[in-house]
Amino acid sequence: MAQDPPPEASGADTADADVDADAEAGPGRQGAGSLLDFLNVAAVVVDAGGRIVFWSPQATDTFGYTAEQALGQPAAQLLLSEENRDRAVELFAGVMATGQTWAGVFPVRQRDGTTRLVEFRNMRLLDDLGDVYALGIAVDQATLHDMESRLALSEQLVSQAPVGFALLDTDLRYRLVNPALERINGVPLAEHIGRRPRDIHSYDGVETVEWALRHVLTTGTPLVDQYVVSRTRADPDHDHAWSVSYYRIHGPAGQVIGVASSVVDVTQRHLAAAEAERARRRLTLIADASARIGTTLGVEQTARELADVAVPDLADVTAVDVLDDVLSYRTSTRHPNGPVLFRALAVASAFPTDITAAADPVGEVAAYGPDRLITQCVRTGQPVLVAHCDEQDLRHIARDARSADTLARAGAHSYLAVPLIARDEILGAFDLLRIRNPDPFDADDVLLARELAARAAIAIDNARWHQNVRTAAETLQRSLLPPAPPQRPGLRIASLYQPAQAANEVGGDWYDVIPLAAEKTALVIGDVMGNGIDAAATMGQLCTAARAYAALDLPPDKILHHLDQLTHGLEHPIATCLYATYDPATGQCRIANAGHLPPVLTRPGHPPELLHLPTGAPLGVGGVDFDTTTIHLHPGDQLLLYTDGLVETRDDPIDERLTLLLNTLGPAGPHLDATCARLVDAMRRPDDPDDVALLLAEARSPGG
Repeated sequence: MAQDPPPEASGADTADADVDADAEAGPGRQGAGSLLDFLNVAAVVVDAGGRIVFWSPQATDTFGYTAEQALGQPAAQLLLSEENRDRAVELFAGVMATGQTWAGVFPVRQRDGTTRLVEFRNMRLLDDLGDVYALGIAVDQATLHDMESRLALSEQLVSQAPVGFALLDTDLRYRLVNPALERINGVPLAEHIGRRPRDIHSYDGVETVEWALRHVLTTGTPLVDQYVVSRTRADPDHDHAWSVSYYRIHGPAGQVIGVASSVVDVTQRHLAAAEAERARRRLTLIADASARIGTTLGVEQTARELADVAVPDLADVTAVDVLDDVLSYRTSTRHPNGPVLFRALAVASAFPTDITAAADPVGEVAAYGPDRLITQCVRTGQPVLVAHCDEQDLRHIARDARSADTLARAGAHSYLAVPLIARDEILGAFDLLRIRNPDPFDADDVLLARELAARAAIAIDNARWHQNVRTAAETLQRSLLPPAPPQRPGLRIASLYQPAQAANEVGGDWYDVIPLAAEKTALVIGDVMGNGIDAAATMGQLCTAARAYAALDLPPDKILHHLDQLTHGLEHPIATCLYATYDPATGQCRIANAGHLPPVLTRPGHPPELLHLPTGAPLGVGGVDFDTTTIHLHPGDQLLLYTDGLVETRDDPIDERLTLLLNTLGPAGPHLDATCARLVDAMRRPDDPDDVALLLAEARSPGG
């Protein structure tokens, strides 16, 4: 009997075989007993006489004896030391007599003589013949305690940790969810189990989450600290940021159990990072504005720079409107309850939209009543913020009802206006709208908009002062030039004056045609160094003096000598000048040069050529003699006098530019005004900083 295992033992073998069969019957079942394998559970069956009749392979690992060494041996003598045998026999008798299970720790002697604490579960077995056996299930206590500790630790971590934790099976269905994840998702445990993430969450990125889980499940490569921003049922009205990590989970035998997910709420960190990024973008925008706003002294250009710099980072649509009386330097006569006149200077959009067409056309004047938000902005000198615009707000923003409807259709939802203030004077307003940007304007946006507006307002104020001074200088300069060159005997004359671009001050370029005695004519062209009103005033004095000296009928070099002496008492004492007289009776043209560029002579049938004259020193140098050169002009000959603004540039050698002038001028043409205009169009660039004056004279036959 001792050598034959009992039927129950055979049944146990059969049960193990059934488990294996189940494991092979379908996917996911292999390793179903892997936890027992990890614990290395040993099974030993003892008959009523205390002899070992069944010995599992795990018993060999636990006690050190092979089945051949153990089967048939008295269990107490084989496995227990002498001092423990009586206690073991007593316990054995109790189990066999009563059928009650006994569980506890017992020291077992191993084959090598060492003693090992083993956790036992002992129970009585009966076979079909009524024979009684004792089954002992044994596990090494150290291994069992290690597993218990791990399980306890895992359970505590999962249940008590503030980190959300879930275990999903290979079908991505929740199998375990800890209380923290219940709170995070706002979904009870029972509603998680057996459901997939897409069944729990409704935010747009849940498909991406499931894709990531499948990727981890397939590849075994963890995804750690992935950033997800979403809303959950626990707080459906606010975005939260989560740091999620995914790991594939294996059983002790290496089988894939599923994928674990840990979720940490990092909303505060996310908000701090977002605020830091927002601050960085604002600093970048301010730095960009410093570089882009005020690049010229043009009012309109500065307004365009302000409007452009704020899109799309701060607003979707911007506009700059300046008070009309500010631009025209009129004293304000605005009634407290009356309309305010604005001139639209710039509109910018981050994308094509009908709103730009609904805005005030650039350059036009619009009158806005006291109920308009932009009017309130300039009257109070304070920002006007409408975080969430309704239909009524839009009617106080747009220029008319149709424009308000356009704003509504486009989705304009937030509005901000900040005043343009420079040197304690309100110049106008900077308007901002958000359409595609879903966030409403807030207090931080107000601060940023005010900073941009303050920088632009100074630039606009400087530009308008410059423009005012420039306009005054240009007006003065034009008033001193002859309104139209007189047609003198023996000459056809054309002239052209073009001031520098708006961003630069006008200079001291001038020309004059002076009638002399005996039907002679003086042709004068000059350029005062410097610019602005002072240069224009100096030019006016030289022009007036040249006319006075011309009446004395002096040779050209003497005229220049007197002008040179005059310049010593002027604000801008340095000037270049070319003075020529023409006598139609003799065809003689006498020319003297004071540091000016050489004139161009064009004869019919010949290419234009530069006249090589003694250059002389500019007026104001003093102590230098001037020379008079005489040439003969025949009918059809043309003489071109010009200032350096026509040919000089910052980048090109003067010789190349003079050659270009000769090639552009070409053969003498019949239309002198057209020739002047063609020269300026061909030679000048839009950004040339200097004025240009031309005087073109053609000799005619006597009496012609």
